[in-house]
Amino acid sequence: MATTRKPKPIAAPQPGWAVYLRTSSDENQKPELSRARQRFVIEKNVLERSELPVYEEYVDVLSGKTPVRKGYQKLLEDARLGKFSFVVVERADRFGRNDTEALRAIDELYDFGVAVRFANSPDLDPMDPDDRVIVTLSFTLARRESALLGIRVKGGLQAKRQEGGYVSLAPDGYLNVEARTTQDVKKLQGRVAHWIEQDPERAPIWRYAWDLLLEDRLTLDEIAEALHAKGYRYRSGRPFVEVSPKGKRKPNISTLSNAFHNWTYAGWIVSPNNGIPPKTLLGNWKPLVTTEEFERGLEILAHRNQHRSVRRKQDYLLKGMIFYFVHEGKSLARLTGSTSNAGRPGGGTQYYRVAGAGGISFLCCDIDKQIPLELSRIQVDPELVPVIRASYTYELADKLGHLRPDDRLQLQAALKAVDDEETRMVRLFAAGKITEAIWDNLWAEWQDRRNQLRRSLESLDQEREIHINNLDIALEIIAKIGLLYNSLDRSDQKELLRQVVDRVVVNSDGKIRLELRTPFAYLKDLTDEIRTIERRKGMRPQMKTSGNYSASSQEQCSNWLQSGWGGRIRTYECRIQSPEPCRLATPQ
Repeated sequence: MATTRKPKPIAAPQPGWAVYLRTSSDENQKPELSRARQRFVIEKNVLERSELPVYEEYVDVLSGKTPVRKGYQKLLEDARLGKFSFVVVERADRFGRNDTEALRAIDELYDFGVAVRFANSPDLDPMDPDDRVIVTLSFTLARRESALLGIRVKGGLQAKRQEGGYVSLAPDGYLNVEARTTQDVKKLQGRVAHWIEQDPERAPIWRYAWDLLLEDRLTLDEIAEALHAKGYRYRSGRPFVEVSPKGKRKPNISTLSNAFHNWTYAGWIVSPNNGIPPKTLLGNWKPLVTTEEFERGLEILAHRNQHRSVRRKQDYLLKGMIFYFVHEGKSLARLTGSTSNAGRPGGGTQYYRVAGAGGISFLCCDIDKQIPLELSRIQVDPELVPVIRASYTYELADKLGHLRPDDRLQLQAALKAVDDEETRMVRLFAAGKITEAIWDNLWAEWQDRRNQLRRSLESLDQEREIHINNLDIALEIIAKIGLLYNSLDRSDQKELLRQVVDRVVVNSDGKIRLELRTPFAYLKDLTDEIRTIERRKGMRPQMKTSGNYSASSQEQCSNWLQSGWGGRIRTYECRIQSPEPCRLATPQ
């Protein structure tokens, strides 16, 4: 187990601003232009209104989905040293697209006395209970945007594959080529066309390697030796055979074997992850070997591998999502999967361990068996689901403006104004006081205004319906997650954890804590508040399946359901014979 040390005292922050600029590595625009735009917005909306100096500017050109960013980590380090009192970014998603990591960093900065501000909403305080919901929602939407971008990119790659194009780095023996398109095809294929073609220098080397394989006389080690004897190397510069100072020879055959299994050399597009099996989609490049030669090479390799024992690949349930809590710096260290004596008949003993920090390791079985128990603790009592749904729906919709009648009333009033104006003009038109041409122009204008207003009303309804549907799905999952998890097989358990849990944190005693994704984290917090109040009051809510409440249940609702952040109290006022079960009210 890891030893703990007394935490270092936190330095009082010096008054000043830290500016954080981030540009995604996959953005189409030039990073310097993106940074200039961010810098302008920050300067105009925040820094010009403040008399505090700017301590330093921290810059990253990397996706916000990962916290392992040089500038970002340097900013956190300087914050711990008290070098500034404020951090400003253009928007919340510039700070990070991983909502749990970004909010945890904001809370950590707050503990150091450093406040975070967003230039697009300078008055937004992520530590304020109401503003916190908006900030959390912005992170969630940013992550959704990243997911949608990934879907669009995958769709574009799939479309290119279907047209016979190659979508990644060309294998050794081929070259990636690009050229600007002509004016005629620019609208269909974009400004730059990409394809692959045979490398005149490297293609003969691999044709020679294939000839050696198809003779079925030499092993892969001997083929590597034959290529090395001619002075050939891999495209990366790595030799086919490494010779140690003592003369020991080590053929590098893994890349060679992968090349002999790559259908690209036969001119076929193959992608198991995208459902493209061999010999179904022909590429638009010249093959290095024929399909018959390629299949003959596969047969030769398969025959040689018949009697080889393949070492089983270890499966770690929490791979990539388990961290160790380092108390001294209040930071987290990623745990990796490791198996001691993996060659043993039983497969060895699996551990989660901190790389390079000897002695910090935990048995996988001890960690994994805690997962069902922790998941059962976040389950929602089915009797509480209606109340939680009402509370969550109100909290989210209120912040988005869906439940405030102002917008809807204004749109409806605007529609009525258009109708009234049209009625008045009809009288003038009938009296011959306006011409038919003027009437036609006015009528077209009214129709455009009506369509815009009606689309706005439909958008309000659709957006609210989407959020409520997402809420119902989350409630259904979290209400059954304990039972659901135990009934799944290993692969489905891993997928479920990655949908619900952002990461698993282990302390020095080997006890775990689950950090949930949005909205599951919010639902868990709200459920815990309700359970706490139930225990404090010593009563259970009297819920009716019809959604209507009696006069006695109205008093119970208002008494026992009090939730919120930072001392704010929300109570439910239930109305008898109302189509809606509850109306959320905030005491003045």
